[in-house]
Amino acid sequence: MTKLKSLTLALALAAIGAQGARAADQALIDAAKKEGKVVWYTTLLLQQLGTPLAEAFEKKYGIKVDATRNDPGETALRLLNEHRADKMQADVFDGSFAPTALVREGVLAKFQPDFAKSWPKELLDPNGYWTAHRLTVITPAYNTNLVKAEDAPKDWNDLLDPKWKGKMAWGINPGITASTGFSGLVLKEWGEEKGMAYLRKLADQNITGLKISARAVVDQVIAGEYPIALQILNDNVVISRNVGAPVAWIPMNPAFASVSIISVTAKASHPNAGRLLAEFVVSEEGQKIAADHDYIPVHPNVAPRDPSLRPDGVKFRAINFSPEEVDASMPKWKQVYDELFR
Repeated sequence: MTKLKSLTLALALAAIGAQGARAADQALIDAAKKEGKVVWYTTLLLQQLGTPLAEAFEKKYGIKVDATRNDPGETALRLLNEHRADKMQADVFDGSFAPTALVREGVLAKFQPDFAKSWPKELLDPNGYWTAHRLTVITPAYNTNLVKAEDAPKDWNDLLDPKWKGKMAWGINPGITASTGFSGLVLKEWGEEKGMAYLRKLADQNITGLKISARAVVDQVIAGEYPIALQILNDNVVISRNVGAPVAWIPMNPAFASVSIISVTAKASHPNAGRLLAEFVVSEEGQKIAADHDYIPVHPNVAPRDPSLRPDGVKFRAINFSPEEVDASMPKWKQVYDELFR
């Protein structure tokens, strides 16, 4: 089941029989309150969603949240280093990276909220180490002051138009929201022979590689530095557009889709508070906060505030990559980038 259409249908079916929001187990709440604090390593932008979630949790439970934000790669490396040094600071973390190495080295504890165990299998680690907390949908975007909607590229072949040569940008940090992720998407959709032929043509477009996050690439487009960006999160564009930024995203088929995960650490100093925060983030209450801030929730009972963000599998299609598939495929995708775009 690779097409996001299947995931969308699964979410809809789960919603039909989904139970209402359940309160966290009182014993877990009491134990978490005794700990009084939780340390959260997050890849969410704090001002956009991290802080609203933390404040809501603190108000509900009276437990202080110490949230630190880093990009996914930095978060994973920091978790590994702290675990190896036996100086783990984080109790809970989230990210768009595959936690394979973290599981292998014993960094993670097994935990999934009971109410989530009936969710579609795409949203849960089969071994119990993580739960999905948001859907990421990755598409191109453009500056609406520099590019008219009718002139914006509509499909991959449009990206080869000579008028876009030297006018597109993407991130070059390893990850799904970078050039490596786009290579993986093309190869998944078109196969090795056709996909590589296309990517060779795309390399002639002189795409500018920026060693910054996907969110920062969007900011560069908003500032008018580049008319078009590839591999950005469509919800980030909506967040900026809603405050007046001249930017729009393109529902180019297929998009790259994956889930961001949340998990707790095995050597947590506040293990119960970590579990309680992870449960809150994926609960109906936490997911409504995410939706209210224009992120794409995964809870079967919560829809995005902007329904167009989530692919419907018909007009807007995406390929869903599991965290494990991303982890296994990334060396190949990076090899393609190094060969063609570096």
